[in-house]
Amino acid sequence: MPKNFSKYFRADGCSVHYRKRKRGKNSITYEARYRKQGYNISVSAPTLDTLKQKFIDTIKTVDEHDSVPEVPETFAAFADYYFTNFWLKKVGERTATNNLNRYNRHVLPYFKNTPLKKITPLQCQKLIESLQSKGKGKTADEVKSILNGIFNMAVKHNLIKSNPIDVIFYKKYEQKHGKALSKDEEEKLLTMSFGTPYHLMFAVALYTGLRPNEYSSAHIEGDFIIAINSKQKDGKVHYKKIPITPMLRPYLNGISELKFYGANRIAEHLKSILPNHKLYDLRTTFYTRCQECGIADIAIKKFVGHSLGGLADTYTDLSDKFLLDEGTKFKY
Repeated sequence: MPKNFSKYFRADGCSVHYRKRKRGKNSITYEARYRKQGYNISVSAPTLDTLKQKFIDTIKTVDEHDSVPEVPETFAAFADYYFTNFWLKKVGERTATNNLNRYNRHVLPYFKNTPLKKITPLQCQKLIESLQSKGKGKTADEVKSILNGIFNMAVKHNLIKSNPIDVIFYKKYEQKHGKALSKDEEEKLLTMSFGTPYHLMFAVALYTGLRPNEYSSAHIEGDFIIAINSKQKDGKVHYKKIPITPMLRPYLNGISELKFYGANRIAEHLKSILPNHKLYDLRTTFYTRCQECGIADIAIKKFVGHSLGGLADTYTDLSDKFLLDEGTKFKY
């Protein structure tokens, strides 16, 4: 048969292309590969009849045990497929909850069941710009990141040729960093909250540097405050430990359990005392005071839950004694 004519056989309702290959002087092998209808089957055999039977046996095995789920081609269905089978396996619970809320609020109602192939960069551009025009710059950043993940996965599934996010014009939101309280403001906050449950909440926040979304997990273990580190991205739960410093210890006399109100409620009370500050500023204050007190940088990173960077994260295991010794410096 001329080489430009396809060689194929019919088996179990499939048209299967095959080729005949020489293996040495007296050995011949027949090979077939089938990539259609959700299958990815590759078989070989010494004769064509054996190849056909082997293909039929394989396809039956796939149908019985390893059926391949159909990949959706519309936006909403594919996004759900992507989240369920890939993305949710590598992110933490809090990140998943927050990003899915943003997706359901801003992204899903916009694209709905639009076929992926019909989504244009201009549509993506308009969605991002609409969020920015409403003063939601940080949300626009997060939505762009969500879309980028969905479209990149669609490219890898050969559903679209390129990622429409790659060509949009976009100016990243410039996040305003926290501003440390002055020592007078710090004293005012603790004085004006005295006699209320907020007094202990503010003291723990000021003298541990916890992120607001970590308050609820904070608890006392011996000479440490232990809390979930909310910024780990490997999908696992990681804890951080902050020494009970000389600044914090007086507030914990007789206290065995930490109780926090919701972060929004605490933030509102902070605003009523210090209108020019936000809750995250208490974390910035702690970081600033650690530096002013001469605490080692590596200990500060451990206290606030930052990465040590590179191999340091893998090979550094700081002792409790070292952390406690550095914590004793936190006094002013």
